[in-house]
Amino acid sequence: MKFAVLVFPGSNCDIDCYKAVEDAIGQEVDYVWHTATDLSAYDCILVPGGFSYGDYLRCGAISRFAPVMNEVAKAAEQGKYILGICNGFQILTEAGLLPGALIRNMSLKFRCHDTVLKVSNADTPFTRDYAPGEEIIIPIAHGEGNYYCDEETLASLQANNQIVFTYGSNPNGSLGDIAGICNEGGNVVGMMPHPERAVDSLLGSEDGKRMFTSILKAWRDRHDAAAIR
Repeated sequence: MKFAVLVFPGSNCDIDCYKAVEDAIGQEVDYVWHTATDLSAYDCILVPGGFSYGDYLRCGAISRFAPVMNEVAKAAEQGKYILGICNGFQILTEAGLLPGALIRNMSLKFRCHDTVLKVSNADTPFTRDYAPGEEIIIPIAHGEGNYYCDEETLASLQANNQIVFTYGSNPNGSLGDIAGICNEGGNVVGMMPHPERAVDSLLGSEDGKRMFTSILKAWRDRHDAAAIR
């Protein structure tokens, strides 16, 4: 399996994502610059955290126009796995690959600490190694992590089981305690907490490691099924 870690001007969690893939599951991984126009070689695309383009205008608002995002949209349509973390989640909402928006934390303060998440949907390629309702510890680091959408969108997310993670104690005011969501196909996930920073006990938690093992298992199962056909 081959991973791409996108790099925008201002990304600062790209190395964390690269090392998480390399150390947690030992798969091939490349840094891919925001000007890239071909992602066909990759099975999973990680859109990392940071402050892409300095978070000018809105977080992710400029990145969504980067050439590579056209390729991310194509990959999503093809059913490839896309994971947006923190600023990456913001970019995916700005690009229309996930519904809703991320706005300023209710406290108007940057929050950086471990947080308890509940696995609300353990039936995605990203969460299959977790138990439904399991509580895990994953760090957050954001100033604009307050998830918001209209009532119709929230009802749709709930009806389609698209809410993947919720906060045990909401740190930012997110609607419905939402910490992460997926698209209707389940192959695109965005989340504010940082699983790539929780892949080893030395980091304080290794609960994030199972996101990467889940992706690998889902990809292998897909390829095994394709081989049988």
